[in-house]
Amino acid sequence: MKTTKLAIAVATTLLASHSAFAAQVYSGDKTTLSIGGYVDVGIGEYFETETKVHQVSPRVNIAGEKEIGNGITIDAKGEWAVNYLDGGEETFKTRLGYIGATHAQAGRLVVGTQWSPYYDVAGVADQPIAFANDFVYSNHGNLGSARADKMVSYRNSFAFSSDMSASFGLGWQGKQTDVQDTEVLVGNPGTIQVTRATTEYDTRGQIALSGEFAGFGVGYVYSGGDITDVDTNTTVDANSHVFSAKYGQYGKGIYAALVWGKNENFYKGLEETLQYEAVAAFGLDNGWNFIVNYEAVDDDKTDKTQFSESAVQVEYTVAPGFVTFAAYQFDLGNDINVTENDYWTLGARYFF
Repeated sequence: MKTTKLAIAVATTLLASHSAFAAQVYSGDKTTLSIGGYVDVGIGEYFETETKVHQVSPRVNIAGEKEIGNGITIDAKGEWAVNYLDGGEETFKTRLGYIGATHAQAGRLVVGTQWSPYYDVAGVADQPIAFANDFVYSNHGNLGSARADKMVSYRNSFAFSSDMSASFGLGWQGKQTDVQDTEVLVGNPGTIQVTRATTEYDTRGQIALSGEFAGFGVGYVYSGGDITDVDTNTTVDANSHVFSAKYGQYGKGIYAALVWGKNENFYKGLEETLQYEAVAAFGLDNGWNFIVNYEAVDDDKTDKTQFSESAVQVEYTVAPGFVTFAAYQFDLGNDINVTENDYWTLGARYFF
């Protein structure tokens, strides 16, 4: 694999390990085209209080690559979430859509909706199929904490030896407005009333730094920018500092990752929060992978836990491209009087 293609693979698929399968449908004249994604189904109480058939996060994508000379490779990707269990309602929803340019020495530039530099650091524990860190996906499109909407990003890496490297990433999002409609039942016998909340996001920026040595990795990321509640004309700085550490490769032997974050106004209605995530996994050569993880978010100002949970999970690769999974998540409680629920699921994922 050429260095430029390796850089693209690392930046676009390694961090989302369950998205790495794709079938090449065309190759010629320094151009390739591939189709990828997966479908999954499960049965259980998966964020529901009753046992149901459910899906986890199926998606389909189309990706292309073209070498244009001078060591530059251009790539483009479109990816859509697929809803195939609800009678065709809202069947496709955009997940990714970008064009990128990669050079072995100059680095990688990407424009569009994409996995952010913030996620490069904060997403190291987001590995299991069923239950993983939820906090990075809270309003992630606007805040750029996972799949960032309308982002410009730049990344580069420097190898000092065969097992020692350093990387950095920059992300920028322009001003955007988010409108949320909420249906509320009011009156007796009751009518549906729609309330509308409008939030304006000012220009946002983020910087991520990471390093790897002998299988260990550490990272830090900062994200910041103002957000305005139009209804109350209130503006605050929504910022986040996240540190992470990891060891190993998920699914192959021992893998462990820790994430710690300190935030201001990053979660709606909470001025100061602390977030924690830990995952430990042991993958065997015969396809079994055993996982335990923990996640919590605390209100740092009031010292009240917003949620805390832990899961035990197992994944089994029956054949390349086909994985079964079983998981049980324990609700460890909170300090805001929200009903506590444990969840479980049994399922399978098919990559194509």
